Amino acid sequence: MSVPRWRALPLLLLLGASWARAGAPRCTYTFVLPQQKFTGAVCWSGAAAARPTSEAVNASEVAALRMRVGRHEELLRELQRLAAADGAVAGEVRALRKESRGLSARLGQLRAQLQHEAGTGAGPSQGAEPAAALALLGERVLNASAEAQQAAARFHQLDVKFRELAQLVSQQSDLIARLERLCPGGAGGQQQVLPPPLVPVVPLSLVGSTNNTSRRLDPAPEPQRDQTRRQQGPLASPMPAGSLVIPTKPSVVWPGCAFIPVPLGPWQDCAEAHRAGHSQSGVYELRLGRLEVSAWCEQQLEGGGWTVIQRRQDGSVNFFTTWQHYKVGFGRPDGEYWLGLEPVHQLTSRGDHELLVLLEDWGGRGARAHYDSFSLEPESDHYRLRLGQYHGDAGDSLSWHNDKPFSTVDRDRDSYSGNCALYQRGGWWYHACAHSNLNGVWHRGGHYRNRYQDGVYWAEFRGGAYSLKKAAMLIRPARP
Repeated sequence: MSVPRWRALPLLLLLGASWARAGAPRCTYTFVLPQQKFTGAVCWSGAAAARPTSEAVNASEVAALRMRVGRHEELLRELQRLAAADGAVAGEVRALRKESRGLSARLGQLRAQLQHEAGTGAGPSQGAEPAAALALLGERVLNASAEAQQAAARFHQLDVKFRELAQLVSQQSDLIARLERLCPGGAGGQQQVLPPPLVPVVPLSLVGSTNNTSRRLDPAPEPQRDQTRRQQGPLASPMPAGSLVIPTKPSVVWPGCAFIPVPLGPWQDCAEAHRAGHSQSGVYELRLGRLEVSAWCEQQLEGGGWTVIQRRQDGSVNFFTTWQHYKVGFGRPDGEYWLGLEPVHQLTSRGDHELLVLLEDWGGRGARAHYDSFSLEPESDHYRLRLGQYHGDAGDSLSWHNDKPFSTVDRDRDSYSGNCALYQRGGWWYHACAHSNLNGVWHRGGHYRNRYQDGVYWAEFRGGAYSLKKAAMLIRPARP
């Protein structure tokens, strides 16, 4: 039985492989087969067996190439990013160069303009004149700065010396006052009447204080030329308030405005007139019990309703007078005047009142002292002063007089062995003797020289040796 040819082919392949393993010499065979249709697996021998190995090698090389290409792409992207950044930096550099060229051109224009203004056509020798002028100006500025520093140092030294001398003067004044009290007078061993003790020449707040510059003292003025009012006798009669004559033309007053007649009245006080709608400051008629007086109503200051009971502003009225004049009042309500102890008592007996004291020195600096309670006892108690708490920036120079009776040259009610009204040349609630004396002598110019302190002073504001330019006392009913 014969085997088909296509079936004998595998047998031949197996034989060839066994021969090759056995060391037999290799032979090549060529088989001519008829054309057939293969439907199953076919095994190849010889050179055909090497194809899978070559394909595997090519696949690994392709993978390696792909990796290298990937790295190259990453490097390319990084280079592109760096190139973009370098391009931005280069743009900024170009812009800066352009701006620098513009600035250089502008600087050249300014230099040319400066040279032209310094002097065109003046010759090459004057080209250095602007630089020389600037150098000279700088030298002058330095010299001025050095002089200013030297002046400030000298001022500081003088300020320290002034404060030391002020403290020494205050100490000496106290020592002299104590010695005068201890020294007997006369051959018979009787105690003589001593002059009153003096308040500090400068306010106590300035003595020993080197940081308080807000209360700067004005320089001492020229010596007093007009001292006629010092020579006036104690019984010189001022114009009483009852003989008021309304002036025909306006006059300047303080506080307030030019004199303007006010209709209607009489009123109980200025506060009642203000509540009735009269907001214009001026002279009002007031009815105080059986008394009818004229007073200046300040209707615009701090809510209005203030009755001015005392005003000093020009020295036109002599305040060195007797008890009777201080009782009923004197002067002119549109100028300097004293309303009167009895009218003020009638006003304050109606209820609680507040007191406002306005002060002004000769340099135009103002100050105020406010007391939340103010009243006067009747004449049987010598119009004794009653004060409440102090507020303000003038310093409290009136509380020392609290609970003291009123004294005049002919009614000595003070606590001192002598007559304070005689020494202080006024009428006040003297103690022993005064820390304030708003009814004293109006000395022109501020600083004055006298054996006694008789000026219009408020010790805590400008000291006892400084006579104020303006002073006013205002009262109104205390507000709840």
